[in-house]
Amino acid sequence: MSESGSLHSHTFDNGLTLLGHCMPWLESAAFTLLTPAGAQHDPDQLPGLANLTCDMVQRGAGDLNSRQFVEALDRLGVVRSAGVSNAHVRFGAAMPKEQLTGALAVYADLLQKPLLPEEQLEDSRMVSFQELHAMEDDLAHKLMQALRKRQYPAPLGRSAQGTMESVAAISYEDVCNHFQDYYSPRSSILSVAGNIDWTQIVDTVGSLFQAWQPNEEPSLSLVAPPDGHEHIDHESNQTHIGIVFPSIPYSHKNYFQLRGALGVLSDGMSSRLFTEVREKRGLCYTVYATCHTLKDQGCVLTYAGTTSERAQETLDVLISELHRLGDGIEKHELDRLKARIKSALIMQQESCASRSGTMASEWYLLGQLREADELRQIIDALTCESINDYLANNRPGQFKIATVGKHALEVNDAVS
Repeated sequence: MSESGSLHSHTFDNGLTLLGHCMPWLESAAFTLLTPAGAQHDPDQLPGLANLTCDMVQRGAGDLNSRQFVEALDRLGVVRSAGVSNAHVRFGAAMPKEQLTGALAVYADLLQKPLLPEEQLEDSRMVSFQELHAMEDDLAHKLMQALRKRQYPAPLGRSAQGTMESVAAISYEDVCNHFQDYYSPRSSILSVAGNIDWTQIVDTVGSLFQAWQPNEEPSLSLVAPPDGHEHIDHESNQTHIGIVFPSIPYSHKNYFQLRGALGVLSDGMSSRLFTEVREKRGLCYTVYATCHTLKDQGCVLTYAGTTSERAQETLDVLISELHRLGDGIEKHELDRLKARIKSALIMQQESCASRSGTMASEWYLLGQLREADELRQIIDALTCESINDYLANNRPGQFKIATVGKHALEVNDAVS
């Protein structure tokens, strides 16, 4: 067990890591649970299996059927969420501090003794179908998925939703096997934040999860991503433009130099992209760039939504701004960014749900937790010189471009 100020960590014999942040000024508590059963473990012919299984495990657990499971969480006042990323299945819950133990008991059954009712498989399948239909309407989300598949080796760029055909082919046996093989305490992370007693939490979680037995650590075979660019035909007056290029993961020592540069480019209404692409030129209605990180790889994703008539000019200006970033930033841009990041850190300390999620992600990516003061010190230490030195040695490049709309756009040979 290790402790640092109000932050705590403990790893149980079965491989489950428990994290804690004591926030005694709150009247609430929250937890986030990551278990390594994400979409990267879907069979190649059955993408969407992890996502459908995530819905199935929430249809009753222990002595509670599907309806009783929902009612139990409602009585505890639990505000809950669930989702599937490439690496993990993620469950989140926030509640009054007095109900934390009860909520943990319900989720302990979910992870160890789900009912997986076969008669509700078609209901879960319909939920997956609805998500796929929604994604067809969310073209920006569809574009981002295409970019990740072009940047990361398979299956690390795989999305969770799968396809209509693959979801239709998933059997009840597939769901049971996925749960049995990948819902394991080994490498799972349970992060608890709020008005908590750490010693009591360790005892409670140890008691609730001690019977959860680990599986063998699964291995992945990686396949290089496709080269080149991609256009997805869609009959619309709008064009969605995405640019991805390789960068560094959150665990890299220079990550915050990259984050500082991207903040100047895209954080807020005073950022370069908003000012140059949207305000001055009026080219698009939405534009941004963001860091995306896996455990050992990272990239930068850039997006713009515009009209078909202005799409080519928008793409050209986006590429120009990405190249201009390599020339460096100025002090007034960095000062503005530091104020925004510090404001976000302060607000995060006021939400136990946000804090529990951040801690779980940090532990997965870094294997340690950072105090807010440590992050402030890292941000304060950023200078134009340090960021510009990073940019001089890591200029944006090796772009891959994806578009959704009526017409494919021209990509300059120098970009390719």
